[in-house]
Amino acid sequence: MCVVFAATLLFAAACRRETPRQVNVRDVVLITIDTLRADATGFGGNTRVKTPALDALAARGVVFSHAHAHNVVTLASHTNILTGLYPWQHGIRDNAGFVLDAKIPTLATLLHDAGFATGAFVSAFPLDSRFGLGRGFDVYDDRYRGAGSPLDFTVAERPGSETAQLAIAWWRANAGRSRFLWVHLYEPHAPYTPPAPFAAQYRDNPYLGEVAAADTVVAELTRAIGNDALVVVTGDHGEALGDHGEATHGLFAYEATLAVPLVVVDPARAHRVDDRSVRHIDIAPTILERAGVARPANWKGASLFASGSRGHSYFEALSASLNRGWAPLVGVVADGKKLIDLPISELYDLRADPRERDNRFTTDRRTAAALRKLLASDAPNPTSASTSRTTIDDEEQAKLLSLGYVSGTSAKKSYTAADDPKNLVALDNELHDAMAAYQRGDVQDALARTRKLVAARPDMQIASEMLAFFLAQNEHPADAIALLQRRVAAGDATEAMRVRLGLMLSEAGRAREAIAVLQPFAASGDPDVLNAYGIALADNGDVQGAVNQFQRILATDDRNARAYQNMGIVALRAGQATTARHYLERALSLDARLPLALTALGVIEAQSGNPEAAIADWSKSVAIDGNQLDALFNLGLVAARTHPDVARKALRDYLARAPESRFAPQRARAREVLQALNQRP
Repeated sequence: MCVVFAATLLFAAACRRETPRQVNVRDVVLITIDTLRADATGFGGNTRVKTPALDALAARGVVFSHAHAHNVVTLASHTNILTGLYPWQHGIRDNAGFVLDAKIPTLATLLHDAGFATGAFVSAFPLDSRFGLGRGFDVYDDRYRGAGSPLDFTVAERPGSETAQLAIAWWRANAGRSRFLWVHLYEPHAPYTPPAPFAAQYRDNPYLGEVAAADTVVAELTRAIGNDALVVVTGDHGEALGDHGEATHGLFAYEATLAVPLVVVDPARAHRVDDRSVRHIDIAPTILERAGVARPANWKGASLFASGSRGHSYFEALSASLNRGWAPLVGVVADGKKLIDLPISELYDLRADPRERDNRFTTDRRTAAALRKLLASDAPNPTSASTSRTTIDDEEQAKLLSLGYVSGTSAKKSYTAADDPKNLVALDNELHDAMAAYQRGDVQDALARTRKLVAARPDMQIASEMLAFFLAQNEHPADAIALLQRRVAAGDATEAMRVRLGLMLSEAGRAREAIAVLQPFAASGDPDVLNAYGIALADNGDVQGAVNQFQRILATDDRNARAYQNMGIVALRAGQATTARHYLERALSLDARLPLALTALGVIEAQSGNPEAAIADWSKSVAIDGNQLDALFNLGLVAARTHPDVARKALRDYLARAPESRFAPQRARAREVLQALNQRP
């Protein structure tokens, strides 16, 4: 025994002597590709897809062929990567309702403190700066925003090519400094709509078409970065694509969604394939080591380049538990064995059974018990700590739904086999089918599917929240409000439902009721709640109270376009046209796709004697959102004098969309003007 131990020491010493002293890297680039399966690249063994840029990086770098994420949703997984902590340590467990504690150091804060220029460029709402990942970055660019109201599902992501162009400009502007750049690409995420020519090339597999599209963006980035930087490329999680009955991701934690590609290109290392089990929490220690920056003591990860095993890996999938009251899924991977701890537990030998078809939990009790003990010692009570979430406001819910996520709240605490997600996967698919119907513009189908869900599972709050949304989108806001009010009266409404009710009341012009519902949540400081609360106060005549709410937002986020928009609208109502123009133009400089700001700016132009500018603003507004009724009405009346064709279309659209019950006088005026236009030669 002693001889072997001594020999091991001599061998280790010899290895150290043979390893050349490394020079710290000055540039670090982290590229995360959302929803990228481990087997969805050429270097990962996929012969159907073409990923030349990723394959070229793999050919230069170290390929870690057995890498695992710890979460199967975007925000939590990226937080693991950027903090080097497990989710039960940092507290981010889902895509909304959680904010990273400002006391937790991240790669950005540590590298920034070490003198690095730091820039982040993200492509979708789950990584919005409101969730806390922006700390430490000199620039945190999340300008995919563009929803015109808290009930708008649009513009929650941006193309990777647009994200890359901004990132490259930042990279070049900071030449000569040590740089840390993080770029997040969203292309492989559902719904799969690859651009040309990939839509045609991958007609039978649009998911791979989006992977190929993402690869072209990686090519842009790598050309700009050059060969001297440390480059890390990984996926935040995979995609089920029907594996175990799951359509996308977030419900289960099988290898289809838990295994990820991971490549590290280090100028000091030659290409090789490393088949050890590694983890997302090993990425941050690797980057800090190569940058010569000390790592926090509580990090459980280790440098990917350190010798020996990385040890076991904790994982979780809590979205369905937090949002629907289903059983929480946690587990651990160790030495090729994987335990999924649920009411119906599962144990797999990943080496012999990589597709996880043979559940050995009942036949290999010894291994199951050892892994369960390891899970308990590594993450004591992982689902009872750090799982309290803040309210998910209506805009968060809407944007997440637009991206395919179903998020809400649930207070359930005990679970049986009936709550196991394996027994509920059909319901999960029905929720996603309803969202898919909405995304393709079939609100009636979405409404019918959600009504059926609510009838079948009245205890599933998220189904009621979705039904309320679809009712409002189908011109039944009163029915949506009544549904939520019934849940509140019954005492089983979640905070998310109450906030949604307040937002809908505000949208419907029922200001006093909205104030009563939203006031308890205003103390949270959530920008979307504050915006809705401020609008309700303004509608109720409390202009200064409204301004105070908008200023609270801008005090913490001076790039909140909607707050500037609302300041402009309130100023316009008060007859302060110059002040209103200032705020509205500021809002549009931050987000050019704010239809309410364009509508209000058009009013100012019309009042100032600039009808052509007003027509241009209102035309832009309705092009972004065809349900901007004020813009349609104003456009029809003002354009009637000089642009009759524009006016006719606007008035026809207005009459088709404005409910008679709410807009009878305006509809009468619109019919009168349209009739006069139709009588012209």
